[in-house]
Amino acid sequence: MSIRNSVERLIQYVGAGDYLTAIETFYAPDATMQENNQPPRAGLPALLENERRMMQNFKQIHQSAAISYIVDGDRVAINWVFDITLQDGSRFQLDEIAYQQWRNDKIVQERFFYDPAQVQAVRQP
Repeated sequence: MSIRNSVERLIQYVGAGDYLTAIETFYAPDATMQENNQPPRAGLPALLENERRMMQNFKQIHQSAAISYIVDGDRVAINWVFDITLQDGSRFQLDEIAYQQWRNDKIVQERFFYDPAQVQAVRQP
């Protein structure tokens, strides 16, 4: 299967809100994920645990959409937009770029680029 086909399937999983299955299906056992300049998380178990922990903060995800994506060899960039309501009822939109390196139909490295103020703004009184 081509990387483009795999990326399109990943987008379908995330768009349907099936985040854990997307990670289990498309990430290599030794994959890393990184938020902006934070230290990366490494290994599939750590990626899944972080996703579960993040999901507990959310009351509802109203939208998970890939606005656009680019595939260039084994490099992929996806512009994701999420519309999220937190457990406390505050709502925000996260617009981010996921920059990925793929190998053998699996993501081996991913880094998210976004403005942290998108999330912090809703938590201020």
